[in-house]
Amino acid sequence: MNIWADTVALSRMQFALTAIFHMLWPVLTTGMGIYLVIVEGLWLKTRNSDYYYHARFWAKLYVLNFGIGVATGLPMEFQFGTNWAPFSEAVGDFFGSILGFEAAMAFMLEAGFLGIMLFGWERVNPKIHYFATIMVAFGANLSTFWILAANSWLQTPAGGEVVNGKFIVDDYFQAILNPFMFISVSHMFFATLETSLFVIGGISAWYILNHRHAEFFSRSLKIVVAVAIAVTPLQIYIGHLSAEQVAHYQPTKLAAMEAKWETSPAGQPADWSLVALPNNKLERNDWEISIPNGLGYILEFKKNLSEPVLGLKEWQPDDRPKMVGLVYYSFRLMSGIGFFLAGLMGVSVIQWLRGKFAPEAIAQQKWLLRTWLLAAPLGYIAVESGWIVRCVGRQPWVVYGQIRTADGVSNLPASEVLTSLLIFAGVYTTLFICAMFFGSRIIRQGPNLELSVPGIENQPAVETEPAEFIPDQRPVEAQQ
Repeated sequence: MNIWADTVALSRMQFALTAIFHMLWPVLTTGMGIYLVIVEGLWLKTRNSDYYYHARFWAKLYVLNFGIGVATGLPMEFQFGTNWAPFSEAVGDFFGSILGFEAAMAFMLEAGFLGIMLFGWERVNPKIHYFATIMVAFGANLSTFWILAANSWLQTPAGGEVVNGKFIVDDYFQAILNPFMFISVSHMFFATLETSLFVIGGISAWYILNHRHAEFFSRSLKIVVAVAIAVTPLQIYIGHLSAEQVAHYQPTKLAAMEAKWETSPAGQPADWSLVALPNNKLERNDWEISIPNGLGYILEFKKNLSEPVLGLKEWQPDDRPKMVGLVYYSFRLMSGIGFFLAGLMGVSVIQWLRGKFAPEAIAQQKWLLRTWLLAAPLGYIAVESGWIVRCVGRQPWVVYGQIRTADGVSNLPASEVLTSLLIFAGVYTTLFICAMFFGSRIIRQGPNLELSVPGIENQPAVETEPAEFIPDQRPVEAQQ
């Protein structure tokens, strides 16, 4: 099959491109919003101006991501009408309203208070400003709730039934609170927070490695590690709960995640595949390294192995995911990164307890700082990999078990879809270059420690700092 002449394949590729690129930006804003609430709250509690400068600096990166996120999110909404019109007509009464809730409730709330958060530092009462910051963070995470509620409904449709090709809602709240919703929202919440923490930690490590404001950014690194102590293990646990849900509600996806072709009967634990080379054509793995009985005990331990673990051959080829290798390795990449970040957090805690995070010692931990710098983009990769597992593993269904993906695509000439796909690729490449340029410029400039601090603005900024937190303002070359 020539995918470049296949409207379904091209429409899927276009939506994948726009979704993967768009996801890069709200992932950081939703998690960084919580970080901004933390540092501004610490400033209000302690009146330590160091926290104030942190809030001002990281807010610049927040607004950059917010702007790109808005610009790339709108085309995704339009695609439901242009490329996926039959799907929109079939489920629009519910799915469309949920997306409307996201725009009207979450996005407008975040956008409405964003101006106060960015420009209201010396114009409103500090407590009012803090309330605005909380509302921005709440709006960003409320957006996550509605998007995940809508997507979870695609995974486990509930609250109605399809009648004459159209989904009729019987119970609106049951549809929103579908079986996947709670775990999915929790998993994505911690994913965005974890990604943001390691981005902030990686940037902080870069400053320390380059001997720029080392004492200042050692504080942000400590905050990140303190929060990550709870976030990283929780994310792994919630990810396991999500996999258990997949095993119960979407056994075809589980089989693809594990490249499992043959069924393991009840009472016989299934092997856990570590690395394999799936062969879709021959319906087997060309080679595989596995742990005997591992998967069965992971998934069925509480059930005393009372249920079989189904293999892909239990379904007809048209009723199961075709891109098994992509799903299989995306799942392992996501899981591996999760454990790596948890391990990095554990090592960092040990070093902190050993006194290696003290201002005079932290710059000497070059191996640890370089690992944090390496970890900065890994959260993005894990999130994108997770969404690949979630959406590609759902195929061939756009609404699982109800509406096939091929039936939800608009009847458009393949050439037109290819043209729009190439335009999106060009525009998004330009946006990415611009985002990297402005983001790197913000980071190169560093924090402005000469800003007046509300309440003590008549004093020079450097006099409000404890002596040990006065940054070295010389050029990098002179410092070295």
